[in-house]
Amino acid sequence: MSNPPTDKASFPPIARVVVDVALDKEFDYLIPVEMRGKLLTGMQVKVPFGRRETEGFVLGFKEKSDFSGLKSISGLAQEGALLSPKIMELAKWMADYYVAPIEHAVKTVLPGAVRKRGAGFKKQLFATPGEKSAIESELVPLRRQAPKQAAALDILLSGEQMLMSDLVRAAKVTHGTLRSLEKKGFIQLTEGVQGRDPLANQEFLRTKDLKLNSEQSDCLGKINVGIDSGNLKVVLLHGVTGSGKTEVYLQALSHALALGKGAIVLVPEIALTPQTVERFRGRFGECLAVLHSHLSDGERHDEWHRVKRGEATVVVGARSALFAPVKNLGLIVVDEEHESTYKQEESPRYHARDLAVMRGHLEGCTVVLGSATPSVESLENVHQGKYELAKLGIRADDRQLPLVKVVDMRHQRYEGKPTLFSNDLVEGIRLRINLGEQVMLFLNRRGYSKNLTCPECGFVPECPDCSVALTYHKRLGYLRCHFCGHAERVPDRCPQPDCKAEDWQYMGSGTEKIENQLARIFPHAHIRRMDSDTMTSKHAYHHVLGAFRKGEIDILIGTQMIAKGLHFPNVTLVGVVNADATLHMPDFRAGERAFQLFTQVAGRAGRGDVAGEVLIQTYTPTHPAVQAARRGDFDVFIDEELEARKMLNYPPYCRLICVHFKGENEQQVDFVSGQVFNELDRLLGENPDVNLAPPVPSPIARIQKNYRYQMIARVPRTKLFTVPLRHVLDGLKLPRQVQIIVDVDAISLM
Repeated sequence: MSNPPTDKASFPPIARVVVDVALDKEFDYLIPVEMRGKLLTGMQVKVPFGRRETEGFVLGFKEKSDFSGLKSISGLAQEGALLSPKIMELAKWMADYYVAPIEHAVKTVLPGAVRKRGAGFKKQLFATPGEKSAIESELVPLRRQAPKQAAALDILLSGEQMLMSDLVRAAKVTHGTLRSLEKKGFIQLTEGVQGRDPLANQEFLRTKDLKLNSEQSDCLGKINVGIDSGNLKVVLLHGVTGSGKTEVYLQALSHALALGKGAIVLVPEIALTPQTVERFRGRFGECLAVLHSHLSDGERHDEWHRVKRGEATVVVGARSALFAPVKNLGLIVVDEEHESTYKQEESPRYHARDLAVMRGHLEGCTVVLGSATPSVESLENVHQGKYELAKLGIRADDRQLPLVKVVDMRHQRYEGKPTLFSNDLVEGIRLRINLGEQVMLFLNRRGYSKNLTCPECGFVPECPDCSVALTYHKRLGYLRCHFCGHAERVPDRCPQPDCKAEDWQYMGSGTEKIENQLARIFPHAHIRRMDSDTMTSKHAYHHVLGAFRKGEIDILIGTQMIAKGLHFPNVTLVGVVNADATLHMPDFRAGERAFQLFTQVAGRAGRGDVAGEVLIQTYTPTHPAVQAARRGDFDVFIDEELEARKMLNYPPYCRLICVHFKGENEQQVDFVSGQVFNELDRLLGENPDVNLAPPVPSPIARIQKNYRYQMIARVPRTKLFTVPLRHVLDGLKLPRQVQIIVDVDAISLM
């Protein structure tokens, strides 16, 4: 969308504005004469709305409006356009495709730290020395008469400018001492902007391009052809774990930068960000910016503006980094493209991988999707010729892939009872610790026990607000709901009136229990746990991964945040403690996810000079995903998975759209879902391309006091369903107590 002419007479008198109210509408406002020629698409403005004033963004301009009595824009909320025309176009596409209010899409593409009222740069006082020649003649008497002032002046003269607060600390003086120097004309104290750097006080070792093997060179060549062309090109980089995908990314980025283009690199987990940032900052220095949710508002604000000013040309971060205002964008990298964390859980429920391709289309840039276990959707796009495939089949430096062993837990017992650790795993850990090597253990379940059960009557404590059992967290002494956060102390006895048993049986295991039991088996080992219970502070990921890299941790236990992307050469054993927790989810994607997870976890082993070993503990050792992971047979597994999906008409052979209904009154939720279904059924008629199932209660029927129903549609093209769905939702008068959520290209059906 181009901006209007700057001549006031020819400037359209009306602006289309989206306000910060979720009404899914654009509003027409008159442009004051003095603002004509100055107002641009993407500017944040103040507008009257009802009886109050609110803020909104200019989407475009028009000559006439269908409405009379238009109000005028009050003024600018911030100077300059915060959103480029292409980002605005991306926001509108996202709102349309994912059936979301346009206001939600605009808020998504612009960080709250930049958008919200009162956001701004941090201003502080800086100290600057006066004319050095004039000062030097006065230094001798100053040292005699005011030694503290002289000491501060000596420190300042060694550089050019310092923060006043830093100079106070360095010289161990007061602010009054510096004010005295200012009065004497020795220094100047001026207000300036102090950038908040999330990487401050961190040292990065500068690196150079590594020599690529023939496979890496071929892949890089395919990517660089796209960067040179200036047109959209999507490359699926399928490389086994440890094959050097990151080095290919780095050299592709260097090529883009050499052409004066910028780049965005997306990673699926914040836990991966420290290592990724270290490698990319070491290669590209100060031109790197970091954007993710664990930054403070001030850091996100300043990093975003560094990118907008063109000071940072490479952006690394989680999915929201996709919307960074990179100038002349030439390359987008989506690492671990198969990861479900790229799917946003709030409106608009976009998938960062797919939106990266759309931004690539709008910007005319190359998009690289990298993974050791690509999603079936991306592979199908390769088969259809939409994406180009680039393969890395061997590990860098000719290192061997780890040996994967499946342990049948049906035959592993301790004193006649099932055990958490097999003999193979215990002895494997002991061997590695004795050799000074490191171990990673994976279990995708946090807490100590999955639930508590009364051994007398079978009662299981459940969340009062959700249809799930409470998870036991031993260190806190609480039962906690992992959906709504409800917590309560473990009851002294069974609360059932006809039972009152005083003992509980601990069912299932989580990462906390693994940590607890390993500490008993290996009392001298240094053990740390990485899950959302322990990674609560801002720098927790950085500290734990840093300690693991230095060898200060022998055994690292974690959930899926440790399963991918991390590179630790001294890890020689990886254990999947309970593969069945991932295998048997009630979801058609369970097999694909399990295979991806096992393969990614296995890839953490043997990345150094010592060959690695992987132990997968399971009670279903013959499961196809387990056996495929053991053999490392990606192609066979995917062929079988695609054949099953095609027979059942599941993605990637259709578009899956899930419409969720939720509210505190179950009867209302049931009624509304039925009403929407009936209207859609009438509107769609006998369309053979639309497979619409009637609404049913969700697998987890209640979360945060809200009853949940869902209706699933399978269609070859989304608009076959989303267009009539919008028509129905706009035409029905639905009770406000029931919320309707549309999830296009749904990942989770839970």
